[in-house]
Amino acid sequence: MSDIKIAVTGATGRLGSRVARRLAEAGLPQRLLVRDLSRAPELPGAETARAEYADRDAVRAALGGIETVLMVSAAETEQRVAEHRAFVEAAVAAGVRRVVYTSFYGAAPDAVFTLARDHWATEQLLRQSPLGWTFLRDNLYLDVLPQFVGRDGVLRGPAAEGRVAGIALDDVADVAVAVLRDPGPHDGQTYELTGPQSLTLGQVAEIITFVTGRPVTYHAETEPEAYASRASYGAPDWQVEAWVSTYRAIAEGELARITDTVERLTGVAPLTLDDLLRLG
Repeated sequence: MSDIKIAVTGATGRLGSRVARRLAEAGLPQRLLVRDLSRAPELPGAETARAEYADRDAVRAALGGIETVLMVSAAETEQRVAEHRAFVEAAVAAGVRRVVYTSFYGAAPDAVFTLARDHWATEQLLRQSPLGWTFLRDNLYLDVLPQFVGRDGVLRGPAAEGRVAGIALDDVADVAVAVLRDPGPHDGQTYELTGPQSLTLGQVAEIITFVTGRPVTYHAETEPEAYASRASYGAPDWQVEAWVSTYRAIAEGELARITDTVERLTGVAPLTLDDLLRLG
């Protein structure tokens, strides 16, 4: 029987890989759950297992002997909640004690951001299960904000003058590791994770311009403009609605509030957008 008690899902992704590296650096053994074994990182003290969320049998086998799982939310699809349900049920069957789930800031059944409703549904699955749980409700990732800028140097969306208290992926990873290293005190806790600033998208554009030297401006689209400008992407309706609702949530103030949770749990102040851009 392996002495590994922590499992990390999504270990080839942006967040899971960061957590896995930090756990390895701390000398903590772990099991990495991945969809493609060839892409799994090679880390000291880590073993790998192939398991997709929807494959109950594979997940149950992969989680054998595990006490605590970092459940990084699955890819954004219409089937995500169903995949999460399968994973949770398999974790219960495997004898897992607790799940640390990466949710979204302000998750609620009526959240303006449509995908935050999926996170709420997943939280309810965990609340109703026999598992212990901790929810890491991440605000919008600061890392993706520069990616919202078009090739023409315009950051466009129907966010009006609303604000977003975005958080860096590295700070989310640091919080996750703090919880995984001593999970018991965090059972039943919901942590709203933000960065230290609440910025309008106009301010985001100004910071990107100042730090990178690339001229970026913000265009506050109307919602009809937003749907029209994204129509050429060929994305399904649910995905376009999710994209537009992200900006709508900013406009309506749902992502604006700053919390001190990152510093409280890690002892280190979270990164600003300026910090993140300078780090490259």
